[in-house]
Amino acid sequence: MTEPFPDARQLLDKHGLRAKKSFGQNFLISERAFRAIVDATVRAEDDWIVEIGPGLGTLTARLAQRIPDGKLIALERDPDMVRVLKAELGHHDIVEIHEVDALKFDLRMVGKWRGDTFAVCGNLPYHIAAPLIFRIIEAREYIHRAVVMIQKEMADRILAQPGTKEYGALGVMVRTYVDVASVAKVGPGSFVPPPKIDSTVVRMTTLPGAAPRVPIADEKHYSTVVHAAFGQRRKTLRNAIRAVFPDEHVDDALTKTGLDGGRRGETLDIAEFAALAAALPRASS
Repeated sequence: MTEPFPDARQLLDKHGLRAKKSFGQNFLISERAFRAIVDATVRAEDDWIVEIGPGLGTLTARLAQRIPDGKLIALERDPDMVRVLKAELGHHDIVEIHEVDALKFDLRMVGKWRGDTFAVCGNLPYHIAAPLIFRIIEAREYIHRAVVMIQKEMADRILAQPGTKEYGALGVMVRTYVDVASVAKVGPGSFVPPPKIDSTVVRMTTLPGAAPRVPIADEKHYSTVVHAAFGQRRKTLRNAIRAVFPDEHVDDALTKTGLDGGRRGETLDIAEFAALAAALPRASS
């Protein structure tokens, strides 16, 4: 692939297409952003990469050039984009195009097929970015890293530290299972059509052994506790948790953990959430 990479605007004209609002399509045109994503994603020339929402294939082509001995699996649900991908990249042996909703794709299957871990990357549609991120986290046993572009506001929430206004359940739940780092800031002018928001590229790296950052006996129960703590941000930790768990269980858990029930949920770190979850009895199913 020595020819110049095609531009999204040229591809849209060539195939008689326009961005679809219903699919949340904004096509990247910034070489700086392309380079940042590829550099953060590719680890070796034989990497396997799953790309979510490849669209016109502009990032796909750049990734494929960097992994000549690997495989690139592109997941695209827009039939028009699939047509473009097949026309532009279908001749490349390492590129495999799937017309599928990424939320319904079994990422674990790729790891089992390869017999090793792989990477995930993509420009995630803003309205389904959170569930896609959690799909990645659920399959983390097979994924060594994921590099995704998301809305800046969401990235700020994921990266936020305890005690800040951006810190909430989303950041706690993501960073319980992966390390997260900011890779690049991407403004509206880097896309066509330009969105009304800023974007951030983040890299999520699976923790050793795909284990959570702290011991968690029941991930669903842990999630319930975390979301309860942030469910009513103006309330104290004790009162927020009492909205979900019986009063006596909450008081007993606070005593066991030594946590001050007068604190706000947004002041707790991940280890404290794990301790609180371990001390609270699981809700009977």
